[in-house]
Amino acid sequence: MTTSSSTIKNEDLLALKGYVTAADATQYNSLAATTLVLDLTHSNLNQRHAEIRFDKHDTVDCLRQKIHQKTGTPPHMQHLQLKTTAGGNIFYEISPETESERKLGYYNLPLGANVHCVDIDPYSSSAGGAYENTALVEKYKMSDEEYNKRKGTLRDWGRQKKEENPDFSLMKHAREHAQLVEARRLYKESGSVKEGFELDESTGLIIRLENESVNDIQTAKPKSGAEIEYGPESVQHLTLHDRCQVQPGSRRGEIAYIGQIDELGGGGHWVGVILDEPAGKTDGCVNSVRYFEAPGPNRGGFFRGKNVEVGGDFPEIDIFASDSEDEL
Repeated sequence: MTTSSSTIKNEDLLALKGYVTAADATQYNSLAATTLVLDLTHSNLNQRHAEIRFDKHDTVDCLRQKIHQKTGTPPHMQHLQLKTTAGGNIFYEISPETESERKLGYYNLPLGANVHCVDIDPYSSSAGGAYENTALVEKYKMSDEEYNKRKGTLRDWGRQKKEENPDFSLMKHAREHAQLVEARRLYKESGSVKEGFELDESTGLIIRLENESVNDIQTAKPKSGAEIEYGPESVQHLTLHDRCQVQPGSRRGEIAYIGQIDELGGGGHWVGVILDEPAGKTDGCVNSVRYFEAPGPNRGGFFRGKNVEVGGDFPEIDIFASDSEDEL
């Protein structure tokens, strides 16, 4: 879609348009008298091959071979439409039966004309977006179990770090790394050392202070409302592998995880539950970090302790059980 100058109000855009289009009227002045510059388009493709050069002495067969090279449509399946510009009116059509040795100069093509190829092959391999629509390409998908077995992945690295430090999480690591990058950028630009960091004289790099040093210069970060409301006491009535019922929905299941989950945000403690029915939103994994193993993609969920009820008789519901003789 072209925009006329009358609809452009921004003076900078008008100046840019003038600069870009300044040589439009003279862009072909340096070409030889027999040179043709053509745009090639195709009925099955969105692609447009702009300013392809030919000579007026080239034949129709030469044009067809070039279209075959760029689109894959063989010459005998090309019905060519000649237009003054892309999207313009057709002033001549060249059917597949047309003599191939006819010169292009015969058609009096203007510079910048459009040659549109209509693919008449009913079994064309380019039909239906086969050459351009990436949604039609079958994607490789790796199962969660197979990815868990792979070594050297981000999940494997995070798992090793968590074994070394139970408090480690990928989200916390990413946050601390971003803070370190920002501190180094600040030092590079202004020479200032951000609070909580120091200059390592041996390497000349900004590094994070040790925890005890940080505590000396930083006050403790106040707990968020969620950390206060959902602290350890909010889950102290729960035990791993307890049968439970969670709200909303009175869903039943078994407790599989109790603790903090940095990846969920909000702070505080969470309860991971393997649900009896596929009524959850996870399989026990949050942002590639696994907290428990559920038997299906929707058989797990994370809940606040106040929404998890234990101590009652919460057997798995038999959906086929019924006391009514009027119901099958």
